[in-house]
Amino acid sequence: MAEADVARVGPAASGPATPAAAGSPAETVGSWTTLTPNLRIIAGFILALSNFMVVLDLTIANVSVPHIAGNLGISLDQGTWIITSYAVAEAICVPLTGWLAQRFGAVKMFLLAMLGFSLFSLLCGLSVSLGMIVVCRIGQGLCGGPIMPMSQTLLVRVFPPEKRSMAMALWAMTTTLGPACGPIIGGFISDDLSWHWIFLINVPIGLISAMLGYRYLRAVETETRILPIDKIGLCLLIFWIACLQILLDTGRDADWFGSARIVALGIMAAVGFCAFVIWELTEEHPIVDLRVFRHRGFSTTCVIMALSFGSFFAGVVAVPQWLQTTLGYTATKAGFVTALNAVTAIFVSQFAARLLPKVDPRALISFGTGWMGLMSLVRAGWTSGVDFFSLAWPMAALGIGIPFMMIPLTTVSLSSVNPEETASAAGLTNFVRSMAIAISTSAVLTIWGDAQSASRVDLVGKLQPAAAQASLAARGFSADQTLWMISNMVDTEAATIALNHAFVVAAMLLFVSSALVWFSPRVPLTRLSGAGGH
Repeated sequence: MAEADVARVGPAASGPATPAAAGSPAETVGSWTTLTPNLRIIAGFILALSNFMVVLDLTIANVSVPHIAGNLGISLDQGTWIITSYAVAEAICVPLTGWLAQRFGAVKMFLLAMLGFSLFSLLCGLSVSLGMIVVCRIGQGLCGGPIMPMSQTLLVRVFPPEKRSMAMALWAMTTTLGPACGPIIGGFISDDLSWHWIFLINVPIGLISAMLGYRYLRAVETETRILPIDKIGLCLLIFWIACLQILLDTGRDADWFGSARIVALGIMAAVGFCAFVIWELTEEHPIVDLRVFRHRGFSTTCVIMALSFGSFFAGVVAVPQWLQTTLGYTATKAGFVTALNAVTAIFVSQFAARLLPKVDPRALISFGTGWMGLMSLVRAGWTSGVDFFSLAWPMAALGIGIPFMMIPLTTVSLSSVNPEETASAAGLTNFVRSMAIAISTSAVLTIWGDAQSASRVDLVGKLQPAAAQASLAARGFSADQTLWMISNMVDTEAATIALNHAFVVAAMLLFVSSALVWFSPRVPLTRLSGAGGH
């Protein structure tokens, strides 16, 4: 189909075109000029709340799998499909955001996604079997996937250029706070209420957001085009992402590439990915517009985002597990320690947003990733006898760097593409971040597990337990109790050493990100205020 044959449909809000704002060549009807300042605040709150709800669901169900498995009468291995099904569906749908926005309109898709997410959340909460909850989680992931990039795209359209860096700060902080709060809220609900409420709490939030969004967001609807459906590209996308996500979720338990099934999944994912890239780059109307990677600023920020966000999330995964299994922390207390960085980040985000239009964003990103790398090295010095203050202050200090990493990266990535490519760029950056989370989760658990085994062997080889056994026997411990205590001590130290190794690897990746940002072209400060919406 030729470009001239693609029908254009006007935005939902009717009316004459609005003149372009100064320095903003692409402002038309459906832009921020149609909203009053008070309505912009309400619209921004709706979008931030919706994004937080969806991001929260990435981790809130993880701690509840044992509760769900016990209630439904299934094994823990079967229960992991509750997590995998959501992750696969979301990963497939996120990169489709650009096509969906062009075909149906960003606001319309956002509202339909919110309603669908609420419906499937309700059905998840009412599930009585594994099959039902897995199907409903797939529906939840398909509807939740577009909400993150759509909310990001609409924030650009809701706020005027001089306010967009602040809007991106709000969006970035909800993206950071959600995964950190997930284990806390999920653990509290599972322990004190019922696992059903992990899903049911989404229903009123989703319905309220959809109703308010219908009332206040229609004025910023995007222009639509009747595009053909790239069926082959869609099938290839589903194929390779499903193979990769299942590989990542099940590889650790299957001894990775020691398993023929994992090898087969890896080959299928690689072949499917290559075929997908070739097809999408040659298709006239691709389902995922990979051509946005031609912008060097966008492609560089995506690489930095994958490395830095993956390294950051590795700590989000590993620290709570170490605190609970090694130091004996409760799930709630471990969650609070993990969430300290998000609390600090919320306060610092306002400073990062205010500096963005005035300072070279590459310097801000370099500082943010470098600072996070430094805090990873500090945490690499933790011991099994660490006190709460020594745990808390590096976690809180880590939050200083997060806004300086996330806000400029998010803003620069959207500022580096053409205005009509904003939705596609937002979808791809969110996809990169989702894949970074999935890969880093599998990687850190594998590195941690392998390092524990290696450290335990090394410690046992150097251990001279005779004196310890004699000392414990003199205190009245039996031989079995003595051996158990020594074994437990070795396991504790091995787990701590392994965590330190993981933090060193994360620090190195963050330092690489800090240097890599300088290969990105400098974005003029006048464009940063537009954040991709111009």
